[in-house]
Amino acid sequence: MRRQSRPLTGQQTTVPAVSSSTVGVRFWLVTAAAGLTVGITASLGFWQLGRAEQKQALQTGIASQAAMPPLSGSELLAAAEWAPVMHRPVVLRGHWLPGTLLFLDNRPMNGRTGFIVLSALRLEGSARAVLVQRGWVPRDFQDRERLPTVPTVDGPVGVTGRLAPPPSQLFELGHGAAGPIRQNVDLSQLAQEWRVPLLEGLSVLQTGDDASGLVREWPRFVDGRHKHLGYAVQWFAMSAIAAGLYLWFQIFLPRLKRRSHGQNPR
Repeated sequence: MRRQSRPLTGQQTTVPAVSSSTVGVRFWLVTAAAGLTVGITASLGFWQLGRAEQKQALQTGIASQAAMPPLSGSELLAAAEWAPVMHRPVVLRGHWLPGTLLFLDNRPMNGRTGFIVLSALRLEGSARAVLVQRGWVPRDFQDRERLPTVPTVDGPVGVTGRLAPPPSQLFELGHGAAGPIRQNVDLSQLAQEWRVPLLEGLSVLQTGDDASGLVREWPRFVDGRHKHLGYAVQWFAMSAIAAGLYLWFQIFLPRLKRRSHGQNPR
């Protein structure tokens, strides 16, 4: 009876070679992914550079506007658009309108919580008024509904300041309160509420000293271009890393392996 032959122990089985078509498809898939990664990260870096240039141009524009001569009330009323005069200094005369004293809530200054005091100033020789951000006062934390006393002159007053956009809008649930304490204000709604033709689209940050005792250390515009430059460096670094990894693992490393096995690179 014949014995059946057994395979020799330790005999290695042959691993099927990966077809060249599979290697080619994988190579082009990796190439496409690497190219997409490099393109996206590089474009984001250039976008951040553009944002830095925009912030620099805005800062330069604000500085040049602030260095111009102050506008009078008549010159302000004669302006056809607000953009050319925004951030310019102003010297206005008029009357504080009674019943227009408001307190903007949750407006910190120098790390302290308080109110920004608002009033409407009727410009001299006109029926129109402008919203003035008169200054800042701290809030009474013992009685959060207690309002600070803000001295207001009944007769003609002079207001020195600079033009600025309306007060910024904070997140607010609902339509907000209608009392003297407000979270946000809308100039068109205030004009209807006060029944006064209020200049819309701008306000005045009061900067001159008076007897009101309000704090007027208004924050200056910070362009933040250094932040955008830092982001740009990060995106360009990611783009360079992605390109370097692709070149190493898809180009240089395979050639080194072929050379170590005595093969000529293609």
